Amino acid sequence: MYAADVVTAAAEGGAIGDGRTGANLALGVGLVGVAIGWLALARAADRISSGNARTGAMSAIAAGLAGTVLAVLHLATSSGGPGTGNGLVGAVAAVPLGLIAVVLGRRALTRCRTEPSGEPTKRLTG
Repeated sequence: MYAADVVTAAAEGGAIGDGRTGANLALGVGLVGVAIGWLALARAADRISSGNARTGAMSAIAAGLAGTVLAVLHLATSSGGPGTGNGLVGAVAAVPLGLIAVVLGRRALTRCRTEPSGEPTKRLTG
């Protein structure tokens, strides 16, 4: 099975469940991406001392992109309109969640830039 077939099957809900499964999957991935992005942004601002902000930021970007792609694929393959039980409204809601995760991850990534010496840059406040 090719990767494109796997993504299409996930967007359509796979072999189990109803039409809402793909939308719920996209919503879950997007929501996880937002949570990871939020934590990465907090790590980059030195509010949380555990973990690596760059790794969290890249993970948030990846999860946000995956959630957005799954939602768009579900929107493209779903039949019927809103209220038919095909998960169209959930997929529409998952697109902004994925984009928010990408923005949070990108913002955290820009906050944790490093200088050539490997030390984090000192940001001036105020």
